[in-house]
Amino acid sequence: MGFLMPLAILAVRMSNREQCGRRLRILIYIHAILQILSVFLATAGAVMSIKNFENSFNNNHQRIGVALYGFIWLQVAIGFVRPQRGSKRRSVWFFVHWILGTGVSLLGIINIFTGLQAYHRKASRSVRVWTILFIAEISFITFFYLFQDKWDYMQKQGVILGNDATRPCDQEHSQRVDKEDETGLC
Repeated sequence: MGFLMPLAILAVRMSNREQCGRRLRILIYIHAILQILSVFLATAGAVMSIKNFENSFNNNHQRIGVALYGFIWLQVAIGFVRPQRGSKRRSVWFFVHWILGTGVSLLGIINIFTGLQAYHRKASRSVRVWTILFIAEISFITFFYLFQDKWDYMQKQGVILGNDATRPCDQEHSQRVDKEDETGLC
């Protein structure tokens, strides 16, 4: 869940810029499939937890996990009642789906950290490697998530290799022309 759901979010964000109908459908299907797999894994984890562990709900990991599990299934239900594009209810649906998805993501991150700490307290084993790996995963996904916002901007700036980038001499020439315009020498 801590890996598949973020990948699903990245896939749906990639679909926002997609013009090709076929690629758009593929990205939406990837989003849905990854989210469904995440829900199945979360359900399997909940069943295993109830079956194998003491569930007195006396620690934060268990309490957050129950709330998170409820929110995950609420998100699934909301996903199935999505209004058609152009509908008046679509913007409200989108906002609720987005805010709930963001909340589930953040709550999931918190719950993984609290789970690692609960495991450390119970088993007296080090969780340092798992913590470092999870932080690295979150960092990479966050970087990629934020990078998606700037991708189009960077392409328009000629920064990406393979595009017709502006040559340094063109930039120097345009800066001189701008300065001359400011001073009124042209």
